[in-house]
Amino acid sequence: MLGMMMNAPLLVSSILRHAAAYHGGTEIVSKTVEGPIHRYSYADLSRRSQKLANALQRFGLNHGDRVGTLAWNGYRHLELYYGISGSGLVCHTINPRLFREQIGYIIDHAGDSVLFSDLTFLPILEGLADKLAQLKAVIILTDEAHMPKSECLPNLICYERLIAGEPDEFDWPVFDENTASSLCYTSGTTGDPKGVLYSHRSTVLHAMASTFIDVLGLSASDSVVPVVPMFHVNAWGIPFAAPMVGAKLVMPGPNLDGASLHGLFESEKVTFTAGVPTVWLGLLDWMDGHGQKFSTLKRVAIGGSASPPIMISRFQNMGVMVRHAWGMTETSPIGLAAALLPKHEALSAEQRLIVESKQGRPLFGMEFSVVGADGKPVARDGKAFGAMLVRGPWVAASYYNAEKSAAYAVDGWFETGDVVTMDEDGFVQIVDRTKDVVKSGGEWISSIELENIAQAHPAIKEAAVVAVPDGRWGERPVLTVVLKPGQTFTRQDLPELYTGKISKWSIPDDVIVVDELPHTATGKLLKIAIRQIVIEEYAKRSADAELNN
Repeated sequence: MLGMMMNAPLLVSSILRHAAAYHGGTEIVSKTVEGPIHRYSYADLSRRSQKLANALQRFGLNHGDRVGTLAWNGYRHLELYYGISGSGLVCHTINPRLFREQIGYIIDHAGDSVLFSDLTFLPILEGLADKLAQLKAVIILTDEAHMPKSECLPNLICYERLIAGEPDEFDWPVFDENTASSLCYTSGTTGDPKGVLYSHRSTVLHAMASTFIDVLGLSASDSVVPVVPMFHVNAWGIPFAAPMVGAKLVMPGPNLDGASLHGLFESEKVTFTAGVPTVWLGLLDWMDGHGQKFSTLKRVAIGGSASPPIMISRFQNMGVMVRHAWGMTETSPIGLAAALLPKHEALSAEQRLIVESKQGRPLFGMEFSVVGADGKPVARDGKAFGAMLVRGPWVAASYYNAEKSAAYAVDGWFETGDVVTMDEDGFVQIVDRTKDVVKSGGEWISSIELENIAQAHPAIKEAAVVAVPDGRWGERPVLTVVLKPGQTFTRQDLPELYTGKISKWSIPDDVIVVDELPHTATGKLLKIAIRQIVIEEYAKRSADAELNN
């Protein structure tokens, strides 16, 4: 027997219709590429998204065609999110921080029909001009006054001109909620980027779950800044979650330095923000250097890579609650969030920090399994570790237009590539990425644990640990650090840094000081490049030793 309820599909357009109808006057504030601050409302967003949807019809696109976006966080990009997906097309966000060859590969692999781009990224498009011939149009997200000219791309279209004459009413189509809504690609650190094709259903469910009080905890009382880019996993779903609850949405544009972010937070009375550790490191260091505080910020979500406990403490010391979270492109992305339980209230601040530094507990709808080398679940004691598998309504079942991946070897599950522990309450802690864990003398050493300890040292600004081959032990850990101005740190300082915090055999054998550490296009430490730095440093030391002999 089936229930007798209305069949209302979960569609991206329903979020926009709700925001316009019941939060129509709430502000959307954008720091534009052109410079000025732009302000309008959810009602304005709805009208302009409908004008865009009407304009898209004139390109002769078919239901399910992909439309690419190469843009910062701003009001026009938000219009693309809703105008493209709401009309039955697929919004394909492209990460401009990828290598140019990868961007070209992604546009071709996705089969984009039309491409929208911010002014900032015109040089990228010009460098790919010979690969864009299949596009029906390239539209620049600006007005007539700022419209550029390009010899490589002579037929550029101005966004404001495109939508100017269109009606501001569009009959949003109703279709199966499992229809594709958006397409995001992984950063491709170990091969070509892989496409993850989200559905309207998965997008709406993920946005709803992310608003839970134990996740992002968004409400109509919030002023929200998604610092995480809209070209990276749909800005963690915030462009859908904020309108869903009617929160004020503040878009930071291209300027993500400490001074710009702090100024925006203060001027717009921001209460919540979300981003990756590298951005927060820059913000916190700028604030410390300029004696600044937060006057309205109450909560910050940190994800993308593991947050060092010292970073969580620095925010807490400024009166800001940190919500550590975990996710991947394949999980839409939020799958875990580290909200404390009532039992943790009696713990000391130091003990609570240990819990808050974990990646978190599963959101409702998400199921996790931690399995050992034998494929069987390990004990949920917070000590035994294994490979993390996940499944749920906003987890990708396969990659777009690709052969079956080894990540889907276990039927019905996605293997994340993380080595983790899980305790009796479901708190997950990442020990390492499978490819980054140091295997020494038959034992595993967590590079993340070593990095977190190093980051707490007053002389160290940023740290990374990689494995180097060792004739006796197989592999040994080496610490690579960026120092704060005027500070020193040498190999002789390693025992004092680590003794009493980890087992003696886990202490790194060496430290290499560099001016900066390479990161991926999504802000994570680029371990492949860091290993190469270590290899080159060791080769240099060996050559110097031969010369001296």
